[in-house]
Amino acid sequence: MEVESAQVETVMEEVLEPVEAFFQFMQRDFVFGSLSFTPLSILLGVVLLTGLVLLNSILKRVLRRRVFPRAGLTPGVSSAMSTLAGYIILVIGLLIILPISVQGFNMATLGVLLGAVSFGIGFGLRNIADNFVSGLILLIERPIKVGDRIEVEGVFGTVNEIRARSTTVVTNDNISIIVPNSQFIASQVTNVSHSDSLVRYRMPVGVHYNSDVHVVTKALLEAASACEALKKDPKPAVRFLEFGDNSLNFELWVWTDTHFDRPNNLKSQVNYLIWDKLKKYEIEIPYPQRDLYIKEMPESIRIKE
Repeated sequence: MEVESAQVETVMEEVLEPVEAFFQFMQRDFVFGSLSFTPLSILLGVVLLTGLVLLNSILKRVLRRRVFPRAGLTPGVSSAMSTLAGYIILVIGLLIILPISVQGFNMATLGVLLGAVSFGIGFGLRNIADNFVSGLILLIERPIKVGDRIEVEGVFGTVNEIRARSTTVVTNDNISIIVPNSQFIASQVTNVSHSDSLVRYRMPVGVHYNSDVHVVTKALLEAASACEALKKDPKPAVRFLEFGDNSLNFELWVWTDTHFDRPNNLKSQVNYLIWDKLKKYEIEIPYPQRDLYIKEMPESIRIKE
């Protein structure tokens, strides 16, 4: 029995020896200047940081979907405010976690760290820093916000999300385009719904020269009145633009605040109504015409009756 007990103790010592060595390593101090840390404190910091990121994500979602909408804020404002709140939570959390993970960490150390980061940004992370700062400007100044209909660098769509580095724009084809935030600061941006969602569309219409222009005006206004998606105030208007090469050219001006993000759908509805009204009043749409003048007929060509 004593032999078996000794063998068990030997086995236990062999098993526990690596475990003790692991715990000793986890509690070993590493010193860099005035800073000291242990692998265990770093592991604790990683766990706390992971929890901070998860908590930040949950809080942002709650603020954006529940708290801010109940306060009467628009989706764009709610998104911007929740993102800014997320940045503030992350900064405060890091200021709490770093001293726990690294002994000797203070504001002076933070200043040195920020200086080193700035040095690195100057060399290799300039574009990322530009996009991050541009993202903060977008959230604070709000030249664009979630839900806005915009055009930038040939991209036309609806702002779906504004993040730290980039903004997601969704086109009418449901294609998500990732645009770096710096482009919104450095480039010209057309925001259709910046101040409000009221938008005017111009519908070009060409009719035959034999048409009565007053009847054409009446037909176009009736078409606009028949479309429920158009505003009654401001009123639709018709402009007689020019005497074209093949047609009398008009424009129907209409206003909407519900289809600013789906312009092609609205134009299609109005065009159907315009076609019906032109048919009703027997107004023709001309084909392109070209007049051919023959100054001299070659002798080789004979005209037969």
